[in-house]
Formats: sequence, C-alpha cells, structure tokens
Amino acid sequence: MPTSPLPDELTPGRPLLFRNALVLSMDPAIGVLDGGDVLVRGQHIERVGRDLPAPGDATVIDATGGILMPGMVDTHRHMWQTALRGFGADWTLSQYFVFYYLNWGKIFRPEDIYAGNLASAMEAIDAGVTTTVDWSHGLQNTEYGDAAVEALRAVPGRFVLAYGNLLGAPWEWANSPEFRAFVDRHFSSRDDMLGLQLAFDVTGDAEFPERGAFEAARELDLPVTTHAGVWGATNDDGIRLMWEHGYMTPEVTYVHACSLGQDSYQRIAASGGTVSISTESEQSAGQGYPPSWQLRRYGIPTSLSMDTSVWWSGDLFSAMRATLSADRSREHLEAQTARETVVHNKLRAEQVVEWATMGGARALGLADVIGSLTPGKKADVVLLKNDRSPAMFPIVHPYGHVVFQAGRGDVHTVLVDGRVVKYRNELVGVDLARAKEAVGATVEYARGQLGEETWRECMAPEIPETELIPNPYTYSEFRGEGVAVRRAEG
Repeated sequence: MPTSPLPDELTPGRPLLFRNALVLSMDPAIGVLDGGDVLVRGQHIERVGRDLPAPGDATVIDATGGILMPGMVDTHRHMWQTALRGFGADWTLSQYFVFYYLNWGKIFRPEDIYAGNLASAMEAIDAGVTTTVDWSHGLQNTEYGDAAVEALRAVPGRFVLAYGNLLGAPWEWANSPEFRAFVDRHFSSRDDMLGLQLAFDVTGDAEFPERGAFEAARELDLPVTTHAGVWGATNDDGIRLMWEHGYMTPEVTYVHACSLGQDSYQRIAASGGTVSISTESEQSAGQGYPPSWQLRRYGIPTSLSMDTSVWWSGDLFSAMRATLSADRSREHLEAQTARETVVHNKLRAEQVVEWATMGGARALGLADVIGSLTPGKKADVVLLKNDRSPAMFPIVHPYGHVVFQAGRGDVHTVLVDGRVVKYRNELVGVDLARAKEAVGATVEYARGQLGEETWRECMAPEIPETELIPNPYTYSEFRGEGVAVRRAEG
C-alpha cells in the first residue's frame, strides 16, 4: 500500500527555515523568541534567532501565528495495547490487571503486537510526540519482540523499546539465550532513533528475585524502567531492596511513583533516578495521587507519559493539562481543609512543558541530543499552527497556551531527526491504511477469542449498587405550576 506523499516543496535534503514563529526553545540561553526563526539543515538545528537569512535552496515555512517548540517525549506508553483503543475506558486498575495479566493478555499474537505498535507510533508523531518509550510488557517471547521492532522501524519517529514480558519472570527471560540473540539481532549497534531498555516491576519479595534482571541490564548496559509506587502492587519494599542491593542508578525510571514514603523519594533523589508521571492514568485507575507535588519537594527529575490508549488519550497535551490541574487541585484541597486559601500556584505551565520536552530527554539520557531547540541538537521540531481555529489566537501566554489551549489538531508540522513526518496537519511518509487494516484484524481476532458476552462484559464492567442518600429538599407532592420544591423545616 502506498504511503502518504511528501509535498514537492519539501524535497528531502533541502534546508528548512521556519519563519516568524513564537519560539519556545526550552533552552534557558535562548528562551522565548517572538517573531523567531529556526533553520534546520540535514538532521540538525543549525540556527535559532530572528530574521535569519534563508539559504538559496531552503524551503521556508511560514509559522506566523504559530508556536514552534521541541518535539515532545513520552517516557511510558504501552503501545501494543493501542489496537483495543478505548476498550477499558471504565476500568479500574484491578480490572486492567485481571484482563491483561490473568485472563486475556496471553491471547495476543505477534501480529497483534505489531498492529498496536504501528497505530500507536503513528498516533504519537501525529500529536507532536517525536520520541516514545514503548513499555512493551506483552512480549511473550522474542518473536513478539521482533514484531514490536518491525512496527517501530516502519514509522519515522524516535522510539525506545522497553522490553518486558508480564507473563514471565524477568530474571529468567532477561538472561535467556533467546533474549541475548534478540539484542544482538536488533541492537548490536546503538543509535538514538531506536533504543532499548528493560521493563519489569519489583514485587518487594524479600528474596529479591529481580536481582537477575538488574544484573542482565548492567551486563548489557541497558537502562531499566519499572512501575513503582503503584497502590496494591509495588511499594516501598521494592525501592528499599533496589537500594540495598545497589541497583538504584541514574539510568532507572520509576513510573507513577505515587504510593511511596519519604525514604523512597529520598532514595530516588539521591540516586539520580527519574520519575514518569502518567496523570490521566493515576487519577482514573488508582495507582495513587499523581506525585508531582512530592517530586517537587524532593527535587526529583520528572517526565510525562500517557500510559495506554486502552483507557486514555495518546497525546502529551492531555498529560500536561491533567498534571497541572491535579497538582493545583491538591494544593487547594489541602489549603481549604486547613481553612486557608492558596494565593500562589507552585507548579507553573512552563514547568510541565519542560517536563514534556527536556524532562523526557533527560530521562532517556538524550538531553544533549533532543528536548530543546538548540543549535547542534537533532531537529525534532513541532509547529503548532491552526489558522482555522478560534482557540489559536491570541497567543498571550505561550506556555499556558500550549498546556490549556492547544491540542493534537493544532499540530501543523512535525520533524523527527530533520525529516518531515507531518505537514499542514497531515501525516506524510506513513501508511495509515496499513495500520487500520492490521488493527482491524486484531480487534476481530480478540473479539472472537473473548466471545460476544465476555467482550461486552469486559467493556462495560458491572456497577455495584450504591446507597442513595435521601434528599430532604425534594417534596414531590408540592410540585406543580411554578412550584418545584419547598424549603425544609428548621
């Protein structure tokens, strides 16, 4: 099937000059430039400034009325689950565990991993997420891993495969000859377009069986990403065991990190680890309250993620908005409980935009490569511009506009590694029809495996009965013309 074509004016190899944008560089030395230009040559950002001269062979993109910013970085996305997008909209975390971990995760085939990854990868770059960590814990064996890699390489984004197997013991699969052969097959030479991590959780078992998986990561020089501080699943014991055995390092990302105590946060901070917040997930599923307020207190580096499209949105606009709102909601609630009033917000819009860009780059060890519009860095660039939208003008507070006003529909142009992957609000260089066909086959297969009754029950979990509190202000016998209720006596 054909891929969407690249417009003639974007001939590969020609320099690109973004002209007259509101530039959010995310580089403190450059700051915000109103009426700024960014010149891209090859894979790199060459210059950032105002009134830059256009090379004779350059394509000039008029960014007037738009915001130019670095590509966003998602540090935790279960991409393989995207083929069942929205299926678990009403789930709790327990229902998610029952579906994937206990009952139905095992039915997925390599081609289903491929389908989910393909759709998710396209969805990411379409929303201006130029780098995504594929937290791929559905890889039952390396054939599944091969399918995940094949899908990621088919889409012109920047990805990190976080290899995991929720149905297996990480100390076993991480040390198996098959996994070592997989690493040699796909990652014998490392680059910044497709990275590799190990993805597994630490249960808190006093025997610390995960030691073998950490040893494998150390031997292979791979970062580790782990779901930590998840209410009812992973807790302070896991953090303590990692600390006592010397496996807390700057290369570890702690996903969620909600339900932890002071010692755990102090250990993460002291070891240089980073936390990936998935606020939409944490607010809805119940891992614990989104921990941005805790991370600020302990000075822990932070990034953002969206978790899984089986529940939530697949973009970081939603993640930024939800995170800022959750942080402020907690501040107000605590203050009002003490009969006080918040007069200054501690978390600002600029900070969550920083977490969505440079925060993710730091977490992945790519701070010198991506995350800001800095000359010399790779050209992962996003232009937010939508002349048809009444919500895209005026742009008064640029960071606030990105967080509270803009959305995926406003993503006009996306560059990854200097390559145009979206232009004039349309993906280019991808085969969307192929992704739809693959996802359709997975949905049909999964529905057939579950059966219609189970399919419906899983999608619409039973709602337990709740006690309805009587309302003393409702008196149906007094209702009539012009009279709806009467005041309660006393």
